[in-house]
Amino acid sequence: MSDIRDDVTEGFEHVHGYAPLGIWSAPGRVNLIGEHTDYNEGFVLPFAINRRTVVALGVRDDSRMNVASEFADEMAGIPLAELAPSRLEGWSAYPLGVAWALGEAGADLAAVPGVDLYIESTVPVGAGLSSSAAIESAVAVALDEVWQLGLDRPALARAGQLAENKAVGAPTGIMDQSASLLGQDDHAVFLDCRSLQSELVPLGFAEAGLELLIIDTGVSHDHSTGGYADRRASCEAGAAGMGVSSLRDLSADDLPRARETLDDETFRRVRHVVTENQRVLDTVRVLRSEGPTAIGDLLDASHLSMRDDFEISVPELDLAVETAQANGAIGARMTGGGFGGAAIALVPASGISRIQVAIDGAFAEHGFSQPTMFTVTASNGAQRDR
Repeated sequence: MSDIRDDVTEGFEHVHGYAPLGIWSAPGRVNLIGEHTDYNEGFVLPFAINRRTVVALGVRDDSRMNVASEFADEMAGIPLAELAPSRLEGWSAYPLGVAWALGEAGADLAAVPGVDLYIESTVPVGAGLSSSAAIESAVAVALDEVWQLGLDRPALARAGQLAENKAVGAPTGIMDQSASLLGQDDHAVFLDCRSLQSELVPLGFAEAGLELLIIDTGVSHDHSTGGYADRRASCEAGAAGMGVSSLRDLSADDLPRARETLDDETFRRVRHVVTENQRVLDTVRVLRSEGPTAIGDLLDASHLSMRDDFEISVPELDLAVETAQANGAIGARMTGGGFGGAAIALVPASGISRIQVAIDGAFAEHGFSQPTMFTVTASNGAQRDR
């Protein structure tokens, strides 16, 4: 972290012309299992990763908020009193949207000081590792401290989700922000997205001689458009058709009735969510009782469900998963919202190189662009660094 913290400090001083008050950071996340269950009030099992977004913040003597970043050519800014989703666009909608959402959560934006921000990140964009929630969470903890709001982590997660839903326009659930804010070293966050209650579940990958390999296909996705919104609408239609407020209220015992009641496509969407919820519960149970070497079949089944029932995979993701499975992975699945992004493979540490070589070769053979591969470890959530 030392390099990027120095870089963000220098970037802040270059853009804003003075030294920042402090440095805050938040991690991206990988979802071990539990995809498209969060907005259905279901269960998820993500963990924060050792790739972070870092925010330098300085206090202004007026009521304006300015944001700049290494990944944008121009600074964006707006008076705090004028913050509104309709006024925000582009990448700056993430940090500015968080400030607006904190106002919705009770912060008096007419009374707090203006701020300058500068942002850098090591979380890959578009890989399904929640670079957006890392921005939102880092900004949220920084503003919460500087504005002395005293909000707890679940409240900050809700603010980040509200920013993403309303300011950015992406209909995502609360999993990403929760993982980024609640994560701890070597633990996953078992989150009930209905009650927002969470538990930390020990992973024990290193102790078991395992690594989690990220296979970023390079196929870009955008949650604010297209298929993600369609899948969410299908889930809402399925719940309505089954007479429940959320798919969380259904179990495997309800699937025969769902098959009779719903059209085929909506039924398959519902079946994914119902079975994925159970896979999350089973993964938590198996991690606690048998350890990580025993969860491979659940990861594999999750991918098949996303490929066949939810139809959010792409050929590159399928190839990455199948090649990893054929070359010694304990289990593998696509992760994130789908339509691109990354796959994950739980791999014996001694077999990492073999799997990487096999995946590179398979992608070349199919004429796909070479994927980016790296391992991640479960890390601490959002915090002040300096």
